[in-house]
Formats: sequence, C-alpha cells, structure tokens
Amino acid sequence: MLEKLFERLMWSSRVFTILPVIFGLVGAAVLFAIASYDVCAVIFDVYRYFFADFHPESFHSDVVGSIIGAVDLYLMALVLFIFSFGIYELFISEIEAMKSSKHAKVLEVHSLDELKDKLAKVIIMVLIVNFFQRVLHASFTTPLEMLYLAVSILGLCLGLYFLHRGEH
Repeated sequence: MLEKLFERLMWSSRVFTILPVIFGLVGAAVLFAIASYDVCAVIFDVYRYFFADFHPESFHSDVVGSIIGAVDLYLMALVLFIFSFGIYELFISEIEAMKSSKHAKVLEVHSLDELKDKLAKVIIMVLIVNFFQRVLHASFTTPLEMLYLAVSILGLCLGLYFLHRGEH
C-alpha cells in the first residue's frame, strides 16, 4: 500500500514541470517583444534617415546588425517556445488543439530525444546568426584574417549540410 501511494505521489509530481513551461513561454514572449521593439527602432531610424537630417557614417551596417540581432532574438524565443510545448506534451498532456492544426509538426514532440533534436537545430541556427552578426562588425586587415573568415563560413556550411543530411 505504501508503494502504491509513493508511486501515485511520484506520478503526480510531474505537474511541477508546468513551471518551466510557464516561464519558458513568458521568456519567449519577452524575447519576441524585445526583438519587435528593436525592429521598430530600426524602422524609425530608417524613416529619420530618409526624411530627416539623420545620416550617421555607419548607418547601413548598423541597420543590418540590428535586424540580424532581432532575428537572433526571435530564434532564441523560438527555442523557448519549442521547449515549453515539448515539455508540456511529454510530461503533462497532449495538446488537443494542436492535433487538428496543419502546422502541428513543428511543435509536436513524441520523445525527449526528438525534443533535443528540434532544440539543437534551432540553437545551431541561433549560433550561425550570432556568428554573422559578429562578423558584420569585425574588421579584416590581413589576408590571413580573410582566410579564417572563409574557413569558418565553409565550416558552417558543412555543418548545416551534415545536419540536414542526417534528417534523410
């Protein structure tokens, strides 16, 4: 009898996984809001560039850097979003509304390994976007530095190739 009570208590404790689900969704919403604010700030700067006397020297690279930074934040928000949906489905309950949606494949998770794979792919994309954001602001003065850039881009391309090749 004590064993059954303990097992029931253990099974009921899975409800605690609602905390990472809730805070993951809140974190995703915060990142979505920050990224959207950044894009709105870029739109405002572009407006000032064309219609006001606002012409900073590094305007184009600043705009591209800000947009890439927003994409980076959106991707991080998606990591939290996918994580929250996956944890909920694995530990709490299946989401009925998701079953009837044609977009369910993106968020549908059947195992912890599948959740890790989905998260890993998005995290890799976050790292790639972050890499390009940093490269945008780097200055290359020697041919060796240009070679390092080319080799790192080749490495990223090969990594993406093998990542997608593993799906098939």
